Amino acid sequence: MAENHSPLAQFEIKRLIPMEIGGIDVSFTNSALFMVIALGLVSLMLVTSMRGRAMVPGRMQSLAELSYEFIANMLRDNVGNEGRRYFPFIFSLFMFILFANLLGMIPYSFTVTSHIIVTFALAMVVFIGVTIIGFARHGAAFLKFFVPAGVPAPLLAILVPIEVISYFVRPISLSVRLFANMLAGHTMLKVFGTFVISLGIIGGWLPLLFITALTGLEILIAFLQAYVFTILTCLYLNDAIHMHH
Repeated sequence: MAENHSPLAQFEIKRLIPMEIGGIDVSFTNSALFMVIALGLVSLMLVTSMRGRAMVPGRMQSLAELSYEFIANMLRDNVGNEGRRYFPFIFSLFMFILFANLLGMIPYSFTVTSHIIVTFALAMVVFIGVTIIGFARHGAAFLKFFVPAGVPAPLLAILVPIEVISYFVRPISLSVRLFANMLAGHTMLKVFGTFVISLGIIGGWLPLLFITALTGLEILIAFLQAYVFTILTCLYLNDAIHMHH
């Protein structure tokens, strides 16, 4: 298979504006471009949909209000009223991931969430943020989060290290889940798209039907992965605020 037809070619990082600062490559890439586009689309949708603020909302205003209520209810159900102050971050996180995922469904576009460095950076922001919140609210008492309640003292030597490891694995599991789903889905679409072209009109109808169904599934997964990433962030935030174990 030629290199330009490789299913993995769509994930290649390309320099659009080469830049270097102090020997460090800080070029503006296709990945950075689609991050900017995702942010721009989210901002455009929210600003234009809420500009009129009609009593009887139109489609765009209804979509914005539903998005707002969806995240507000998620925070309320998983964190409680104390989570409302973190709504701007949670809402921004969800909308950015959702739009970045959906942008990747457009032919010849780029899926930024298919790169582990992007998803890991998002996960580390969440991990560091909730850890800071935990220590800011509880001080050194936050370390009790790693000590399961009601456990006999002899078992603590085993369970505490397990709890610490599971806590520090959070950003890895959070980032890999999103990255792996986006990477696998888009790779499959590319593979079956190649089958359609190579088999032609007569033999390509079956892969074409499969691609149609898979595209619908990928759109659903794009939403579900944004939802999973966000709701896990809410659960981690709940742990930091209430220290529920």
